[in-house]
Amino acid sequence: MGFGEAVAQVFKKYATFSGRARRSEYWYFILFYSLASMAIIFIEAFAGLATLESSMSPVSGAFTLAVFLPSLAVSVRRLHDIDRSGWWTLLILIPLVGYIVLLVFFVKIGTDGPNRFGTDPKGLGSVVEEF
Repeated sequence: MGFGEAVAQVFKKYATFSGRARRSEYWYFILFYSLASMAIIFIEAFAGLATLESSMSPVSGAFTLAVFLPSLAVSVRRLHDIDRSGWWTLLILIPLVGYIVLLVFFVKIGTDGPNRFGTDPKGLGSVVEEF
């Protein structure tokens, strides 16, 4: 899955919390979010809309609200791919430790074949199970 395809897939499944997401889908969306956020901050600073003292301008606030649900949904689907409940995203509320645990979860390889959250997004489950 390439960059554009992954970002399109996340926005296509805007608020879909069921199913599974591959690592590439999750990390390409994180890359998109990071690049877009930096571009918005740069443009706002260049246009004089934001300063270091202000926490958020209307443009960056609107962008953050627009991508909140898709980023939460892809995070839950990514956890589903490693056969974990989406409730694990609440670890983000634990400073430092929560971030580290979630990072480890997000880089893990998904379970081969179907799991309780759906079929393998790589589509390899039926081939692996036959042998």
